[in-house]
Amino acid sequence: MAVQLTILGSGSGGNCAYLETPETRLLIDAGFSGRQIRKRLSTIARVPENVHGILITHEHSDHISALSTLAADLHLPVYCNRPTREAIEDQLHIRIDARLFITGDSFTIGDITIDTFPIPHDACDPVGYLLRTCAGNIGFLTDLGHVTKLVIERIRSANVLLLETNHDLKMLQENPRRPWSLKQRIMGRHGHLSNDDAAALLEQIMSAGLRQLYLGHISRECNKPELACLAVGNCLQRLGATHVSVQHVSQNVPCPTLVL
Repeated sequence: MAVQLTILGSGSGGNCAYLETPETRLLIDAGFSGRQIRKRLSTIARVPENVHGILITHEHSDHISALSTLAADLHLPVYCNRPTREAIEDQLHIRIDARLFITGDSFTIGDITIDTFPIPHDACDPVGYLLRTCAGNIGFLTDLGHVTKLVIERIRSANVLLLETNHDLKMLQENPRRPWSLKQRIMGRHGHLSNDDAAALLEQIMSAGLRQLYLGHISRECNKPELACLAVGNCLQRLGATHVSVQHVSQNVPCPTLVL
């Protein structure tokens, strides 16, 4: 059996991905409703009852909304650090079966080794993940305000990467519906990566091993998929990285399943 990855959706309205290996089935974040995650899993003939656990990057609602259903009602274990667990239980008024790790640790679930590392975002203790499988390494970087040396070091060995391209800087600055305080938060060092920020990260981590790049958490109001793809595509062209396939992630529908 092959390793399969399906990005079920990514954006400010929800983030969730499904990873299946020969022995293990995981959700990475659960930011849609339980019903919506069930519906999206059904498109690949899967059900949440058969998931072995849920990895949570941080406690913002677009990453944890379904835990009231999936964790509390279905009793699925939730993998997170202690500050994130406390924030989840306080926000959702539930008790979860938390499998705690200390940020920076590595641990295994079935045949997947999971490396955790801190990322700069305005949450209690946000983390990025590198999931090591028999078919390759899969990285998740969906919410971070700037790129640290540690992030570069931890994610450099990814063969598949979900990378935040949240906003186009000009569109964000000129958006009339967003107050300046929110713009400052998004552009700040604990906010979100712009298209250009993501391209700059790629320049530092590019390797022959990176094969698939997903552009995620694209703002509906302050970005366009074509702008994110253009910024990243120009970077890849400068680097001569013709071996990397790029796909932007929709908020509304799952990406086609990637078979590693």
